[in-house]
Amino acid sequence: MDVLERYEPLVDDVAAFRAACERPLPSVVRVNSIKATPERATAALDEDDVDYEPTEWHPGLLRLDSRNPGRTWGTYHGWLHGQEEVSALPALVCDPQPGERVWAACAAPGGKATQLAALADDRGMVVANDRNLGRLSALRFNAERLGVTSMAVTNRDARNYSLKPFEFEEFDRALVDAPCSCEGTIRKNPDALEKWSLEYVDSVSDVQQAILRRAVQATRAGGVVVYSTCTFAPEENEAVLDSVLAAEDCRLVDFSCDLETRPGITEWQGERFDDSVRRAKRIYPHLNDTGGFFCAKVEVGG
Repeated sequence: MDVLERYEPLVDDVAAFRAACERPLPSVVRVNSIKATPERATAALDEDDVDYEPTEWHPGLLRLDSRNPGRTWGTYHGWLHGQEEVSALPALVCDPQPGERVWAACAAPGGKATQLAALADDRGMVVANDRNLGRLSALRFNAERLGVTSMAVTNRDARNYSLKPFEFEEFDRALVDAPCSCEGTIRKNPDALEKWSLEYVDSVSDVQQAILRRAVQATRAGGVVVYSTCTFAPEENEAVLDSVLAAEDCRLVDFSCDLETRPGITEWQGERFDDSVRRAKRIYPHLNDTGGFFCAKVEVGG
C-alpha cells in the first residue's frame, strides 16, 4: 500500500511533498540554554570544524553540515542536543514559565521534556513520564547530560496517570507528544511505513484520545495542554482533538508559529470535525524542509 498516496488530497503540491519525503532529513541541534549560551555552543562547533547556520524561524536551532551531531564536543558536554527541527515546536507552544508544574506525558527519550525545563530556566518542575521502561534510560541520560535539575521521572501509563505521589493536585501545563504511526518521520526513518496499517492507526488513536483527555483533566483551569504527533493521519490528529473537545471542558486556541504551516482539516473521508480544529497546524516536509508534524494548543476550562 502506498501510504503517502492516502494524503495527497491534503497537500497543495504533491510532487514537492513526494520529493521532500524521499530526501534525507537535515541534521539539527538545539542550543541547551541550561548549560550554554549560543556563543559558547557555536564556538564548540567552530572548534570541531562543523559548519552550521541558525534556522530561519528559531535562532536556538542550528542546521549542521554534519550527519552526526552526537560526535561533537558541544553535544558531549551538553551544550547542544540533537533534535529534529520541527519537534522543537511543541515545547515552544507550551511556553512553560519559571515556577510552573509541567507534565510531559510521553517524554522519552527526552528532547522535548528537557527543552521544557530549559524554557522555564530549569526552575519549577517538569514531570517527565513514559510507560516504556526501556526508554527511560535514554531520558535520564539526556536529562543528566543537559544539566536538568527540575525534572521528576515517572514510569506509568499516562491514560490513568495519578498525581497522588505529588504534593499538588494539578499541573499548570502539559505536553502530550503522543505515540503515533510516525508517518512524518519517513525522512530519517525510511522504514517507518513498512508495517503501517489502518488497524494500527485506529487502535493508537484510542490511546491518544485517552492520554489527551487525562492531560486536560490533570491541568488547572486556564492552563495549557499542547498536543503533537509526527503523523499525517487525521484519525490521529483532528479526530482525536474533536473527540476530546466533545468530552472535556476545553477549547482549541490559536498560536503563532514562524514555520510555514497549513491549518487543521475539518473533514476526512466523510467524517466532519469541530470547526475549531482549523486552529491546529499541519507541517508537511516540503514546506520547511523538515519532518512531517502536527501541533495543537488546548486551553483548559472552556
